[in-house]
Amino acid sequence: MQKTVLHLDLDTFFVSVERRLDNRLENKPILVGGLSDRGVVAACSYETRGFGVHSGMPMKMAKELCPEAVQIRGNAGTYSKHSDEVTEIIKEKVPLFEKSSIDEFYADLTGMDRFFGSYKYASEIRQKIINETGLPISFGLSINKVVSKVATGQAKPNNQLKIDYGLEKTFLAPLSIKKIPMVGDKTYQILRNLGLRQVRTVQEMPMDVMQRVLGKNGAVIWRRANGIDHTPVIPFCERKSISTERTFDKDTIDVVKLRGILIAMTENLAYQLRRGEKLTACITVKIRYSDFNTYSKQLRIPYTSADHILIPKILELFRILYNRRLLVRLIGIRFGHLVSGNYQINLFEDTEEALNLYQAMDHIRNRYGDKSVVRASAMGKNTIGRMHNPFNGQPPIVLARRKQ
Repeated sequence: MQKTVLHLDLDTFFVSVERRLDNRLENKPILVGGLSDRGVVAACSYETRGFGVHSGMPMKMAKELCPEAVQIRGNAGTYSKHSDEVTEIIKEKVPLFEKSSIDEFYADLTGMDRFFGSYKYASEIRQKIINETGLPISFGLSINKVVSKVATGQAKPNNQLKIDYGLEKTFLAPLSIKKIPMVGDKTYQILRNLGLRQVRTVQEMPMDVMQRVLGKNGAVIWRRANGIDHTPVIPFCERKSISTERTFDKDTIDVVKLRGILIAMTENLAYQLRRGEKLTACITVKIRYSDFNTYSKQLRIPYTSADHILIPKILELFRILYNRRLLVRLIGIRFGHLVSGNYQINLFEDTEEALNLYQAMDHIRNRYGDKSVVRASAMGKNTIGRMHNPFNGQPPIVLARRKQ
């Protein structure tokens, strides 16, 4: 049976939510993100893009390029709530779907043509989302995830596009090579230096040439350029989680030690999230006392993977939970409600320097181990009791807080 994969993407999601909340923003250039000059653009409206503005750009530069733009700090919690509304609609209509980020979804509609028609059904889902949430959304429909995602990009804004079976290469051929998922700025520049502009040129090249230029990623990019992708739609599961616990050899009442271990645990799990391109929306702290009574407390938060957001939340839960002043036998934390996604949801709070710092820290951890960079308060804390995906550490670089 021929596969049919639907890709749905909420158009300029953060901007669209702001316009839903305040219709005076319609048709105005909008920048969402950190408001200071050191802030970063989390999202921008189509009206700003003609000025060269794009997400991830320093806010100062965006304001210089488009001075008339309305600047909005944004509220991650509000965006998460609207994302959940869309998720519920898709969950109701599609038995197998994947939430790949806060504003992007894949759905497997294989076999639907026998009963109803995949394109018609996808159109009804899109219209239901628009009618019930007021948010514009686009979709692409084809035989696989890659072609559907590219089709969605071509359909935008607020439109839909189906690529019929057998026409995948023809559809992709005239497009820029930057349209291929996985071709970032660095890869794009390498290919451009080779004289490659259109996907058609990559299609005409032997795969081994791409491999010699880009290594194993070259083969993946070649297959995607040819419309070949066998990646399955991964079923969405709200209850996916990662966690870690520490059972002490000797029960303790040392609060400073407990806080340090919690910081180290949070820092480590946050790194695991970023490395796996995941975001969490639910955090839990657990305490087991010497009398074996166990207590836990959880908190729903906006989707994030940032240490500096998660650590204060974890410590606050610990402060609320730890009120018995008894010896502690075990502490643990868990991050739940995981979805695929990257760091963009935190751009409302962060500066460009903070984002660069996370990238540098994670690069060091990827190369030398997850304990190679630690906060001073977590130095020397053994965090591994039971943990998903633990890694061996190296002598750490210590990050101390700079005095203001």
